[in-house]
Amino acid sequence: MIFTQFLFRLIIKPILFLSPVFLLPVSIASAQNIFTFKSGLMVNNVHQYAREALFTDHLAFQLNNGTLKKPANGNTLFTDQKGVASTWKTLEADTGNRFRSRALVSGYLYLTYNSANAQSALLSITSNQMVYVNGEPRAGDLYGFGYLQLPINLKKGLNEFYIRGSSFSAGNGIVAKLLFSSPQIYLNTADLTMPFAVIGKQNDKLRGAVVVVNSTGKPLKNLQIKSELSGKESFVSLPEIPALTIRKVGFLFDGSNISQKGKYDCTLRLLQGNQQLNQQKIKIEAVNADEDYNATFVSEIDGSTQYYSVSPQKQPSKMPPALYLSVHGAGVEAINQARAYGSKNEGVLITPTNRRPRGFNWEDWGRIDAMEVLGITKKIFNPDTSRIYLTGHSMGGHGTWFLGATYPGKWAAIAPCSGYPTLAAYGSADGKIPDTAGKSPLEHLLLQASNASNVLELAKNYTSAGVYIHHGDSDKVVSVEYARQMLRLLATFHKDLGYHEQPGGEHWYGDISVDWPPIFDFFNRHTIPADSTVETINFTTANTAVSSKLHWASILQQMQTLKYSRINLIRDKKLKTISGTTENVAALCLSLKDFTIGEQVSIKLDGGNPINYVVKEASEVYLSKTNNQWQISVKPDVLDKGIVRNGTFKEPFNHHMVFVYGTKGNADENKWAYNKARFDAESWYYRGN
Repeated sequence: MIFTQFLFRLIIKPILFLSPVFLLPVSIASAQNIFTFKSGLMVNNVHQYAREALFTDHLAFQLNNGTLKKPANGNTLFTDQKGVASTWKTLEADTGNRFRSRALVSGYLYLTYNSANAQSALLSITSNQMVYVNGEPRAGDLYGFGYLQLPINLKKGLNEFYIRGSSFSAGNGIVAKLLFSSPQIYLNTADLTMPFAVIGKQNDKLRGAVVVVNSTGKPLKNLQIKSELSGKESFVSLPEIPALTIRKVGFLFDGSNISQKGKYDCTLRLLQGNQQLNQQKIKIEAVNADEDYNATFVSEIDGSTQYYSVSPQKQPSKMPPALYLSVHGAGVEAINQARAYGSKNEGVLITPTNRRPRGFNWEDWGRIDAMEVLGITKKIFNPDTSRIYLTGHSMGGHGTWFLGATYPGKWAAIAPCSGYPTLAAYGSADGKIPDTAGKSPLEHLLLQASNASNVLELAKNYTSAGVYIHHGDSDKVVSVEYARQMLRLLATFHKDLGYHEQPGGEHWYGDISVDWPPIFDFFNRHTIPADSTVETINFTTANTAVSSKLHWASILQQMQTLKYSRINLIRDKKLKTISGTTENVAALCLSLKDFTIGEQVSIKLDGGNPINYVVKEASEVYLSKTNNQWQISVKPDVLDKGIVRNGTFKEPFNHHMVFVYGTKGNADENKWAYNKARFDAESWYYRGN
């Protein structure tokens, strides 16, 4: 086996860069010959993806088992159980070269190109889930960003493209092009990740990221990127770029000669030894220290270069600032989220990215990105750790509900704005998390992995923070009924609520949609209580690898994995007791640091016999439940199910994943393995990098 890592892995020690960059993308397409597809065939009702536990795709099934017949107008692809036939129909592009039809949401678009000879080209398709190019799977530009240009080999004669549609295909339309005459190896600057240079800060080792396109049939090795900016040069070695694909890589640039606000030319040179393979120019933006800016960092998820934005504190003082974490809505860049706020006297406002403007709805790797940025910026800005706040708009409103429930105890207060609580009720561009009713046992089991997303089941976790709900009463994108639903739910037990409906307010009614002064007044009245002052714990989690702790109590292991685990505990330091109930909990850890070493603490759980424990220097006690009885135990092994490894199939993708493909099969098997690994890497790049 050959192990090939397609994603950028750290090659130098991680560095935090406080200086961001503004980029003017340079598109290689401007100097190319372009063929635009204008006529094709469409078939509907053949696939079901979205958030389903089990996917259905009749065309992919036939393609992979060799039974797919060449499409023709009027031909039937398949007939469903009700006798309804899915047939191919001619579809013409409109005057904007867009193939548009509601049928594409669950259908395919079939295009062909007759090439006079075998040649390479760049394939650009927008608003599609993916595409089969002569049978090989390639990533799709689901959201129609337009920067995904994939190198392909065209064979002499007929070339076939089966383009899987999406919900965006109906609205935006699919635009498909072949781009010729470009360099075989080049830097695509249409999808840069960049920091700004911030005047007065350290700007000598700023990190950006750029896409390298390799249209050759061989992997590229021993590459470097040399950057030149205002008389300063920087070099960085690159990882291998696999054949016939793209890879986003990090590079360094030195902005230490920049002393004034403005935009500066930066030259990037792609080098292999003494040979220059390509050269591109980008723009670096420099801003004053009191202006909003982008900063980059190297992510612990996959070693990629990511960015976040900062709205600096208006009047820094000797006192530690508050820190406001604001999570953006679908399609919104982090820098635009930051610019929607005025500078705050009390603290600094941070906006993470969710790994892309749409990303992961602030769940999965979006969740990790938010918490990673929170950890980084806490080290940089040294805020008052009792004054950490969470807010967000639209999809970010959902992110606020989700992060607020998932990580109780980390926020003094939260403020969801125009947000929906769950993906099961509202969904997103990827659809809703389906109900388990009527599903097969296998689907029921798989959908159990989504329990951590259901904040309604985690609602008691909100009692650890103040909650302010902000929504326009005329919102047609995210109904105000979601805000009212959460108000009704929380009002049954939560004693620290704020609520505002903006009369006539639609989904966005100006910056006060997020920068609403009463929200920040509410925030500034709240602090995170010290663990020593918290005497009751009411905590729920569905996945201990995602969320396991509230103040002095941690759920370490579950009896039934991915089902809801709950603890309701009361501590009395005078009586030296801890008592309460648990549900679906196999192992607990209780911190006893607020008791005195040598004191005997009585622990009584689930009505069982009291456990007397003498407080030791370590100040933590581990408890496990066996045969319905709690007993003193030891810390679970890291190889056991628990907070280290309790996740779903997505969990390995949090830890510098490597895509592996086989090379010891026959030619067809090796080709299939490589193509699948390449498709997965391209898809991750598009959705998460």
